[in-house]
Amino acid sequence: MSSTNKEKQRREIVTKAVCGRGRKFSEATHTVTPSHKMVTILGAWVINHTYRADKVGEIVEVSGTYEINIWYSYNNNTETTVLKETVKFVDVVPLSYYDHNCRGDVEVTARVTQEPNCVEAKVKPGGGIVVTVEREYAVEVIGETKLCVFVCDLCDDDDKDDIFIDEFEELDDFTDLDPDTFLD
Repeated sequence: MSSTNKEKQRREIVTKAVCGRGRKFSEATHTVTPSHKMVTILGAWVINHTYRADKVGEIVEVSGTYEINIWYSYNNNTETTVLKETVKFVDVVPLSYYDHNCRGDVEVTARVTQEPNCVEAKVKPGGGIVVTVEREYAVEVIGETKLCVFVCDLCDDDDKDDIFIDEFEELDDFTDLDPDTFLD
């Protein structure tokens, strides 16, 4: 198909792009029960964190596990042990931006912006331990989208350099900017 106006042609480019983005901070409390009559909590931490992300409708679910370790004393503060508890979780991450024009199969990526971390562990009346864990994830949905660009067939290779250099020289003032600070 030929164009009647040779100076202004357009092309459609199909490419993969970020079609959705979201972030979620969450705090969860877990109750664990030690096998001994506990006297003092000596430490609490979270290890062995694994997760995956899946798109469900217009949200992303980040699901996974982590292990809570609590070091405590018992037997009148004469002995210590570490209690290990594996916890499953599901965080629903709403998308602050989502382009419905995304086509084909989508790919979902998640990255941890704050690893699961024990922020508090306290003795519960009745003998259990209440552990508060916080975590944060940033997710992106990547899919196919279409871009439309204009093509200039009349330019020489030398002319193309002049056109783009002149227009983009002014943008050097913005090279220090971090694009992530403007998103969300």
